[in-house]
Amino acid sequence: MRSDMKDITKRMRADIVEMLAAAGSGHPGGSLSACDIIAVLYFDKMNIDPKNVEDPDRDRFVLAKGHAAPALYAALAEKGFFAREDLKTLRKSYSHLQGHPNMNTTPGVEMSTGSLGQGLSVANGMALAGRLDNRDYYVYCLMGDGEIEEGQVWEAAMSASHYGLDHVIAFVDHNHLQIDGNNDQVMTVNPIDEKFRAFGWDVLTIDGHDLDAISDAIDAAKATKGKPTVIIAETVKGKGVSFMENQVGWHGVAPTAEQAKQAVAEILG
Repeated sequence: MRSDMKDITKRMRADIVEMLAAAGSGHPGGSLSACDIIAVLYFDKMNIDPKNVEDPDRDRFVLAKGHAAPALYAALAEKGFFAREDLKTLRKSYSHLQGHPNMNTTPGVEMSTGSLGQGLSVANGMALAGRLDNRDYYVYCLMGDGEIEEGQVWEAAMSASHYGLDHVIAFVDHNHLQIDGNNDQVMTVNPIDEKFRAFGWDVLTIDGHDLDAISDAIDAAKATKGKPTVIIAETVKGKGVSFMENQVGWHGVAPTAEQAKQAVAEILG
């Protein structure tokens, strides 16, 4: 684990807040809850190089919960895929950084996402292509816990198990909230672990804000052969900002300039 990983996650969270405030719209809650997972992938685990974005042996990342694009953009900018100044253009009509990721315009984005439930299917396809091409790359897919209410997720889960896609490593960002409220009130997704096991997956459950736990879980997933792995990450929606944490109202509302100033002070302080 890089010694500066905590500093990276702080910068990413500050960038998320500031770009959303500048845009005046977007999704802070789920971006902040997923930040640590994305940071470990991009700065500790994934084989990627911003100077060689078409490397056929690169690892792939699919942000199935595409509304958390600010977290992905913060990582890509920090990694050097594009200029940090671009973050200020989030959601502007002329920008390559739209509200959901676009693989045709943004360097480092592997898949255009936003329609919930489709990401795992795409990850499966990437992994199958790697197998056919005799490549050894891994495909990581980050889903929301509200997202797994979509039926296509479970069709993809069945397919990944059937084909023994051990190079698919999925995350569920289990922050317990979705746009309309608590998951258990809207549409119960629990028990997530037992459901994935029933579909033939290896299942790990971790603290999704513990950087070492995230890293160790990825290592364990890569050591698992013959089946895909899902890592259920217990997280806090709005993590790092006191007035956003565990508040469903911050699913899709951007902070004001004053709120952003307070949030950034908390994050960096």
